[in-house]
Amino acid sequence: MESNRREFLGAALAAAPMIVPATARGASDRLSFGIIGTGGRGRYMGQVFQKLGCPCVAVCDVYEPYLQLAQKNAPEAKPYGDYHELLAHPGLDFVVIATPDHQHCPNLLAALDAEKDVYLEKPMSMSIAESQKMVQAVRASRQIVQIGMQRRSAPVIHRAKALIAEGVLGKIALVKPMWNWNTARPLNNSPLEGRLNWERFLGSAKPRPLEPMRFRAWRLFWDYSGGNMTDQGTHLMDVTQWFTNTTQPLSAVCYGQIRKSVGSEVPDVFCAVFEYPQHMATWTLNYCNSMDNGWSIQFQGDEGTLILDEEGFRVYKEPWARKENREPIYVAREAVPIEAHAQNFLDCIKSRKEPNAPVEVGASAVSAPHLANVAFKEGRRAKLGADRKISF
Repeated sequence: MESNRREFLGAALAAAPMIVPATARGASDRLSFGIIGTGGRGRYMGQVFQKLGCPCVAVCDVYEPYLQLAQKNAPEAKPYGDYHELLAHPGLDFVVIATPDHQHCPNLLAALDAEKDVYLEKPMSMSIAESQKMVQAVRASRQIVQIGMQRRSAPVIHRAKALIAEGVLGKIALVKPMWNWNTARPLNNSPLEGRLNWERFLGSAKPRPLEPMRFRAWRLFWDYSGGNMTDQGTHLMDVTQWFTNTTQPLSAVCYGQIRKSVGSEVPDVFCAVFEYPQHMATWTLNYCNSMDNGWSIQFQGDEGTLILDEEGFRVYKEPWARKENREPIYVAREAVPIEAHAQNFLDCIKSRKEPNAPVEVGASAVSAPHLANVAFKEGRRAKLGADRKISF
Protein backbone atom coordinates (compact mmCIF):
# COMPACT_ATOMS: atom_id res chain seq x y z
CA MET A 1 0.00 0.00 0.00
CA GLU A 2 2.75 2.44 1.01
CA SER A 3 4.67 1.49 -2.12
CA ASN A 4 1.67 2.42 -4.28
CA ARG A 5 1.49 5.81 -2.65
CA ARG A 6 5.19 6.54 -3.12
CA GLU A 7 5.13 5.42 -6.74
CA PHE A 8 2.09 7.56 -7.52
CA LEU A 9 3.60 10.61 -5.85
CA GLY A 10 6.81 10.11 -7.81
CA ALA A 11 4.86 9.88 -11.05
CA ALA A 12 2.99 13.06 -10.15
CA LEU A 13 6.22 14.98 -9.69
CA ALA A 14 7.80 13.55 -12.82
CA ALA A 15 4.80 14.48 -14.96
CA ALA A 16 4.64 18.11 -13.81
CA PRO A 17 4.32 20.50 -16.77
CA MET A 18 7.54 21.94 -18.13
CA ILE A 19 7.29 25.70 -18.66
CA VAL A 20 9.98 27.01 -21.00
CA PRO A 21 11.35 30.36 -19.74
CA ALA A 22 11.15 33.36 -22.02
CA THR A 23 14.95 33.60 -22.27
CA ALA A 24 15.06 30.14 -23.90
CA ARG A 25 12.88 31.18 -26.83
CA GLY A 26 13.74 33.32 -29.81
CA ALA A 27 12.14 36.67 -30.59
CA SER A 28 10.51 35.20 -33.68
CA ASP A 29 8.44 32.88 -31.46
CA ARG A 30 6.95 35.72 -29.45
CA LEU A 31 3.25 36.47 -29.74
CA SER A 32 2.14 40.01 -28.91
CA PHE A 33 -1.05 40.50 -26.92
CA GLY A 34 -3.41 43.03 -25.46
CA ILE A 35 -5.55 42.94 -22.31
CA ILE A 36 -9.21 43.94 -22.27
CA GLY A 37 -10.07 44.44 -18.60
CA THR A 38 -7.07 45.28 -16.43
CA GLY A 39 -8.47 44.63 -12.98
CA GLY A 40 -6.65 42.21 -10.69
CA ARG A 41 -7.22 39.10 -12.80
CA GLY A 42 -6.42 40.80 -16.09
CA ARG A 43 -3.12 42.18 -14.73
CA TYR A 44 -2.22 38.79 -13.28
CA MET A 45 -2.83 36.99 -16.57
CA GLY A 46 -0.84 39.69 -18.33
CA GLN A 47 2.13 38.88 -16.11
CA VAL A 48 1.71 35.16 -16.77
CA PHE A 49 1.85 35.63 -20.54
CA GLN A 50 4.77 38.04 -20.24
CA LYS A 51 6.71 35.43 -18.24
CA LEU A 52 6.03 33.00 -21.06
CA GLY A 53 7.74 35.39 -23.48
CA CYS A 54 4.83 37.38 -24.90
CA PRO A 55 5.12 41.18 -25.02
CA CYS A 56 2.03 43.09 -23.88
CA VAL A 57 1.54 45.87 -26.42
CA ALA A 58 -1.91 47.24 -25.52
CA VAL A 59 -4.17 47.49 -22.46
CA CYS A 60 -7.78 48.61 -22.15
CA ASP A 61 -10.04 49.46 -19.22
CA VAL A 62 -12.91 51.75 -18.28
CA TYR A 63 -11.16 52.69 -15.01
CA GLU A 64 -8.02 54.83 -15.30
CA PRO A 65 -6.31 53.61 -12.09
CA TYR A 66 -6.45 50.04 -13.42
CA LEU A 67 -4.88 51.16 -16.69
CA GLN A 68 -2.09 52.87 -14.81
CA LEU A 69 -1.38 49.73 -12.78
CA ALA A 70 -1.35 47.64 -15.94
CA GLN A 71 1.19 49.98 -17.55
CA LYS A 72 3.51 49.52 -14.59
CA ASN A 73 3.70 45.85 -15.54
CA ALA A 74 3.93 46.65 -19.27
CA PRO A 75 5.43 50.16 -19.72
CA GLU A 76 5.48 49.87 -23.51
CA ALA A 77 1.77 48.97 -23.77
CA LYS A 78 -0.50 51.57 -25.32
CA PRO A 79 -3.56 52.40 -23.15
CA TYR A 80 -7.10 52.40 -24.52
CA GLY A 81 -10.49 53.23 -23.04
CA ASP A 82 -12.46 51.52 -25.84
CA TYR A 83 -11.80 47.84 -26.55
CA HIS A 84 -12.73 48.26 -30.21
CA GLU A 85 -9.76 50.61 -30.56
CA LEU A 86 -7.47 48.12 -28.82
CA LEU A 87 -8.56 45.40 -31.27
CA ALA A 88 -7.34 47.64 -34.12
CA HIS A 89 -3.88 47.96 -32.56
CA PRO A 90 -1.25 46.88 -35.12
CA GLY A 91 0.68 43.66 -34.58
CA LEU A 92 -1.73 42.17 -32.06
CA ASP A 93 -1.70 38.34 -32.12
CA PHE A 94 -4.18 37.64 -29.31
CA VAL A 95 -6.16 39.27 -26.53
CA VAL A 96 -6.83 38.39 -22.92
CA ILE A 97 -10.42 39.21 -21.93
CA ALA A 98 -10.83 39.67 -18.17
CA THR A 99 -13.80 42.00 -17.98
CA PRO A 100 -16.96 41.55 -15.86
CA ASP A 101 -19.11 38.62 -17.01
CA HIS A 102 -21.72 40.73 -18.83
CA GLN A 103 -18.99 42.05 -21.15
CA HIS A 104 -17.60 38.64 -22.12
CA CYS A 105 -19.94 38.01 -25.03
CA PRO A 106 -19.64 41.43 -26.73
CA ASN A 107 -15.86 41.45 -26.11
CA LEU A 108 -15.49 37.97 -27.63
CA LEU A 109 -17.66 38.72 -30.66
CA ALA A 110 -15.70 41.90 -31.37
CA ALA A 111 -12.38 40.04 -31.04
CA LEU A 112 -13.59 37.38 -33.47
CA ASP A 113 -14.65 40.07 -35.95
CA ALA A 114 -11.13 41.52 -35.64
CA GLU A 115 -9.70 38.03 -36.30
CA LYS A 116 -7.88 37.84 -32.98
CA ASP A 117 -7.28 34.69 -30.95
CA VAL A 118 -8.70 34.94 -27.45
CA TYR A 119 -7.95 33.83 -23.90
CA LEU A 120 -11.33 34.44 -22.24
CA GLU A 121 -11.69 34.33 -18.48
CA LYS A 122 -14.43 32.22 -16.96
CA PRO A 123 -17.35 32.06 -16.51
CA MET A 124 -17.80 32.17 -20.24
CA SER A 125 -21.31 33.65 -20.36
CA MET A 126 -24.24 35.21 -18.56
CA SER A 127 -26.76 32.51 -19.54
CA ILE A 128 -27.11 29.15 -21.24
CA ALA A 129 -28.57 30.86 -24.32
CA GLU A 130 -25.64 33.27 -24.47
CA SER A 131 -23.22 30.34 -24.24
CA GLN A 132 -24.72 28.85 -27.39
CA LYS A 133 -24.46 32.18 -29.22
CA MET A 134 -20.77 32.37 -28.31
CA VAL A 135 -20.08 28.78 -29.35
CA GLN A 136 -21.70 29.38 -32.73
CA ALA A 137 -19.70 32.57 -33.27
CA VAL A 138 -16.39 30.88 -32.49
CA ARG A 139 -17.17 27.93 -34.77
CA ALA A 140 -18.06 30.32 -37.58
CA SER A 141 -14.59 31.85 -37.23
CA ARG A 142 -11.05 30.53 -37.63
CA GLN A 143 -9.86 31.77 -34.24
CA ILE A 144 -8.39 29.87 -31.29
CA VAL A 145 -10.34 30.54 -28.09
CA GLN A 146 -9.28 29.20 -24.70
CA ILE A 147 -11.57 29.58 -21.66
CA GLY A 148 -9.64 30.33 -18.47
CA MET A 149 -10.35 27.05 -16.67
CA GLN A 150 -6.83 26.00 -15.70
CA ARG A 151 -7.78 22.63 -14.22
CA ARG A 152 -8.21 21.39 -17.79
CA SER A 153 -4.44 21.74 -18.29
CA ALA A 154 -3.28 20.44 -14.89
CA PRO A 155 -1.48 17.06 -14.96
CA VAL A 156 -2.61 16.23 -11.42
CA ILE A 157 -6.26 16.68 -12.45
CA HIS A 158 -5.78 14.42 -15.46
CA ARG A 159 -4.25 11.72 -13.26
CA ALA A 160 -7.18 11.89 -10.87
CA LYS A 161 -9.57 11.51 -13.80
CA ALA A 162 -7.61 8.50 -15.07
CA LEU A 163 -8.03 6.74 -11.72
CA ILE A 164 -11.79 7.22 -11.85
CA ALA A 165 -11.86 5.97 -15.43
CA GLU A 166 -9.99 2.84 -14.27
CA GLY A 167 -12.87 2.13 -11.89
CA VAL A 168 -11.01 2.68 -8.61
CA LEU A 169 -14.11 4.26 -7.04
CA GLY A 170 -16.63 1.80 -8.44
CA LYS A 171 -20.06 3.28 -9.10
CA ILE A 172 -20.20 6.98 -8.15
CA ALA A 173 -23.41 7.97 -6.39
CA LEU A 174 -22.60 11.46 -5.08
CA VAL A 175 -20.15 14.25 -5.94
CA LYS A 176 -19.61 17.06 -3.42
CA PRO A 177 -17.87 20.18 -4.76
CA MET A 178 -17.30 22.78 -2.02
CA TRP A 179 -15.68 26.19 -1.55
CA ASN A 180 -15.02 27.81 1.86
CA TRP A 181 -13.51 31.27 2.42
CA ASN A 182 -14.11 33.81 5.19
CA THR A 183 -14.05 36.79 2.84
CA ALA A 184 -17.61 38.17 2.89
CA ARG A 185 -18.04 41.68 4.25
CA PRO A 186 -20.34 44.71 3.78
CA LEU A 187 -19.88 46.39 0.40
CA ASN A 188 -17.89 49.61 0.13
CA ASN A 189 -19.92 52.39 -1.50
CA SER A 190 -17.53 55.26 -0.80
CA PRO A 191 -16.47 57.46 -3.74
CA LEU A 192 -14.03 55.96 -6.22
CA GLU A 193 -10.54 57.35 -6.60
CA GLY A 194 -9.72 58.17 -10.19
CA ARG A 195 -11.88 58.39 -13.30
CA LEU A 196 -14.35 55.69 -14.31
CA ASN A 197 -16.28 55.59 -17.58
CA TRP A 198 -19.51 54.35 -15.99
CA GLU A 199 -21.47 54.13 -19.24
CA ARG A 200 -18.86 51.88 -20.82
CA PHE A 201 -18.78 49.73 -17.71
CA LEU A 202 -22.56 49.27 -17.91
CA GLY A 203 -22.46 48.37 -21.59
CA SER A 204 -25.73 46.61 -22.39
CA ALA A 205 -26.72 46.36 -18.71
CA LYS A 206 -29.60 48.39 -17.30
CA PRO A 207 -28.81 52.14 -17.19
CA ARG A 208 -28.58 53.52 -13.65
CA PRO A 209 -26.73 56.23 -11.71
CA LEU A 210 -23.20 55.41 -10.60
CA GLU A 211 -22.94 53.40 -7.38
CA PRO A 212 -19.26 52.79 -6.58
CA MET A 213 -20.00 49.44 -4.92
CA ARG A 214 -21.48 48.14 -8.16
CA PHE A 215 -18.13 48.71 -9.83
CA ARG A 216 -15.94 47.55 -6.94
CA ALA A 217 -18.01 44.40 -6.32
CA TRP A 218 -19.60 43.85 -9.73
CA ARG A 219 -19.70 40.09 -9.18
CA LEU A 220 -22.24 40.61 -6.41
CA PHE A 221 -24.89 42.11 -8.72
CA TRP A 222 -27.02 40.13 -11.15
CA ASP A 223 -26.76 42.74 -13.94
CA TYR A 224 -23.04 42.06 -14.33
CA SER A 225 -22.46 38.44 -13.36
CA GLY A 226 -23.81 35.07 -12.26
CA GLY A 227 -22.51 35.74 -8.76
CA ASN A 228 -20.43 33.37 -6.68
CA MET A 229 -22.45 30.53 -8.19
CA THR A 230 -20.91 30.83 -11.67
CA ASP A 231 -17.61 32.36 -10.54
CA GLN A 232 -16.37 29.33 -8.60
CA GLY A 233 -19.00 26.86 -9.77
CA THR A 234 -17.65 26.99 -13.32
CA HIS A 235 -14.38 25.45 -12.10
CA LEU A 236 -15.78 22.80 -9.79
CA MET A 237 -18.87 21.75 -11.73
CA ASP A 238 -16.68 21.40 -14.81
CA VAL A 239 -14.49 18.85 -13.02
CA THR A 240 -17.59 17.16 -11.62
CA GLN A 241 -19.08 16.67 -15.08
CA TRP A 242 -15.76 15.91 -16.78
CA PHE A 243 -14.91 13.12 -14.36
CA THR A 244 -18.39 11.58 -14.60
CA ASN A 245 -18.64 11.84 -18.40
CA THR A 246 -21.63 14.19 -18.30
CA THR A 247 -22.12 17.57 -19.94
CA GLN A 248 -25.11 19.09 -18.15
CA PRO A 249 -27.53 18.30 -15.31
CA LEU A 250 -31.11 17.16 -15.71
CA SER A 251 -32.37 19.51 -12.99
CA ALA A 252 -31.34 21.71 -10.09
CA VAL A 253 -32.65 23.23 -6.88
CA CYS A 254 -30.83 25.93 -4.96
CA TYR A 255 -31.10 27.78 -1.65
CA GLY A 256 -28.90 30.64 -0.52
CA GLN A 257 -28.65 33.60 1.85
CA ILE A 258 -26.77 36.86 2.20
CA ARG A 259 -25.17 36.64 5.64
CA LYS A 260 -22.28 39.14 5.64
CA SER A 261 -22.16 40.80 2.19
CA VAL A 262 -24.53 43.64 3.11
CA GLY A 263 -25.51 45.50 -0.06
CA SER A 264 -25.04 42.45 -2.29
CA GLU A 265 -27.74 40.93 -4.49
CA VAL A 266 -26.18 37.46 -4.62
CA PRO A 267 -25.83 34.96 -1.75
CA ASP A 268 -22.54 34.48 0.08
CA VAL A 269 -23.77 31.12 1.42
CA PHE A 270 -25.63 28.62 -0.76
CA CYS A 271 -26.22 25.00 -1.60
CA ALA A 272 -27.28 23.72 -5.02
CA VAL A 273 -28.34 20.13 -5.65
CA PHE A 274 -28.04 18.72 -9.17
CA GLU A 275 -29.65 15.64 -10.66
CA TYR A 276 -27.67 13.70 -13.27
CA PRO A 277 -28.68 10.43 -14.98
CA GLN A 278 -26.40 8.26 -12.82
CA HIS A 279 -25.46 10.38 -9.79
CA MET A 280 -26.24 13.45 -7.70
CA ALA A 281 -24.05 16.48 -6.97
CA THR A 282 -24.20 19.03 -4.14
CA TRP A 283 -22.36 22.31 -4.78
CA THR A 284 -21.95 24.36 -1.62
CA LEU A 285 -20.20 27.67 -1.02
CA ASN A 286 -19.65 29.51 2.25
CA TYR A 287 -17.79 32.82 2.24
CA CYS A 288 -18.44 33.31 5.96
CA ASN A 289 -16.18 30.58 7.36
CA SER A 290 -12.72 29.25 6.49
CA MET A 291 -12.94 25.69 7.85
CA ASP A 292 -11.39 23.44 5.14
CA ASN A 293 -10.29 26.69 3.51
CA GLY A 294 -10.40 26.78 -0.27
CA TRP A 295 -11.94 24.39 -2.77
CA SER A 296 -12.43 20.64 -2.76
CA ILE A 297 -14.43 17.98 -4.58
CA GLN A 298 -15.33 14.56 -3.15
CA PHE A 299 -16.23 11.79 -5.57
CA GLN A 300 -17.99 9.09 -3.54
CA GLY A 301 -18.27 5.64 -5.10
CA ASP A 302 -19.32 2.28 -3.69
CA GLU A 303 -15.69 1.08 -3.76
CA GLY A 304 -13.82 4.24 -2.83
CA THR A 305 -13.66 8.01 -2.42
CA LEU A 306 -11.43 10.51 -4.23
CA ILE A 307 -10.85 13.89 -2.60
CA LEU A 308 -9.47 16.55 -4.92
CA ASP A 309 -8.34 19.93 -3.57
CA GLU A 310 -5.73 22.69 -3.84
CA GLU A 311 -2.95 20.37 -2.67
CA GLY A 312 -3.62 17.47 -5.07
CA PHE A 313 -5.72 14.39 -4.39
CA ARG A 314 -6.03 11.27 -2.28
CA VAL A 315 -8.07 8.09 -2.67
CA TYR A 316 -9.55 5.93 0.10
CA LYS A 317 -10.98 2.42 -0.15
CA GLU A 318 -14.46 1.50 1.02
CA PRO A 319 -15.67 0.86 3.62
CA TRP A 320 -13.81 3.81 5.12
CA ALA A 321 -15.11 2.83 8.57
CA ARG A 322 -12.56 0.00 8.67
CA LYS A 323 -9.33 1.01 10.39
CA GLU A 324 -7.17 -0.41 7.59
CA ASN A 325 -8.93 1.88 5.06
CA ARG A 326 -8.25 5.13 6.91
CA GLU A 327 -4.99 5.65 5.02
CA PRO A 328 -5.21 6.67 1.34
CA ILE A 329 -4.24 4.13 -1.32
CA TYR A 330 -3.18 6.89 -3.76
CA VAL A 331 -1.74 10.30 -2.95
CA ALA A 332 -0.59 13.09 -5.28
CA ARG A 333 0.51 16.44 -3.87
CA GLU A 334 0.66 19.00 -6.64
CA ALA A 335 -0.95 22.37 -7.27
CA VAL A 336 -2.86 23.49 -10.38
CA PRO A 337 -0.49 25.65 -12.46
CA ILE A 338 -2.02 28.52 -14.41
CA GLU A 339 1.12 28.65 -16.58
CA ALA A 340 0.35 25.25 -18.11
CA HIS A 341 -3.05 26.48 -19.30
CA ALA A 342 -1.59 29.68 -20.73
CA GLN A 343 1.17 27.71 -22.46
CA ASN A 344 -1.39 25.33 -23.98
CA PHE A 345 -3.17 28.35 -25.47
CA LEU A 346 0.07 29.71 -26.95
CA ASP A 347 0.95 26.31 -28.38
CA CYS A 348 -2.48 26.11 -30.01
CA ILE A 349 -2.16 29.56 -31.54
CA LYS A 350 0.92 28.29 -33.36
CA SER A 351 -0.41 24.80 -34.22
CA ARG A 352 -4.05 25.91 -34.81
CA LYS A 353 -5.17 22.87 -32.82
CA GLU A 354 -8.00 22.89 -30.29
CA PRO A 355 -6.98 24.10 -26.81
CA ASN A 356 -7.70 22.19 -23.61
CA ALA A 357 -10.70 24.37 -22.70
CA PRO A 358 -12.52 25.33 -25.94
CA VAL A 359 -15.84 27.15 -25.93
CA GLU A 360 -17.85 23.90 -25.83
CA VAL A 361 -16.16 23.05 -22.53
CA GLY A 362 -16.79 26.59 -21.27
CA ALA A 363 -20.48 26.30 -22.15
CA SER A 364 -20.84 22.88 -20.53
CA ALA A 365 -18.99 23.96 -17.38
CA VAL A 366 -21.25 26.91 -16.68
CA SER A 367 -24.52 25.18 -17.61
CA ALA A 368 -25.10 23.72 -14.14
CA PRO A 369 -24.35 26.99 -12.27
CA HIS A 370 -26.62 28.92 -14.66
CA LEU A 371 -29.41 26.40 -14.05
CA ALA A 372 -28.91 26.67 -10.28
CA ASN A 373 -29.18 30.46 -10.46
CA VAL A 374 -32.48 30.13 -12.32
CA ALA A 375 -33.73 27.72 -9.66
CA PHE A 376 -32.62 30.09 -6.89
CA LYS A 377 -34.33 33.12 -8.41
CA GLU A 378 -37.53 31.19 -9.18
CA GLY A 379 -37.59 29.37 -5.86
CA ARG A 380 -38.36 26.02 -7.51
CA ARG A 381 -36.79 23.09 -9.31
CA ALA A 382 -35.43 23.99 -12.76
CA LYS A 383 -35.03 21.36 -15.49
CA LEU A 384 -32.62 21.46 -18.44
CA GLY A 385 -33.57 19.61 -21.62
CA ALA A 386 -31.32 18.07 -24.23
CA ASP A 387 -32.14 21.12 -26.39
CA ARG A 388 -30.72 23.30 -23.57
CA LYS A 389 -34.13 24.82 -22.90
CA ILE A 390 -35.09 25.44 -19.25
CA SER A 391 -38.45 24.35 -17.87
CA PHE A 392 -40.07 23.92 -14.44
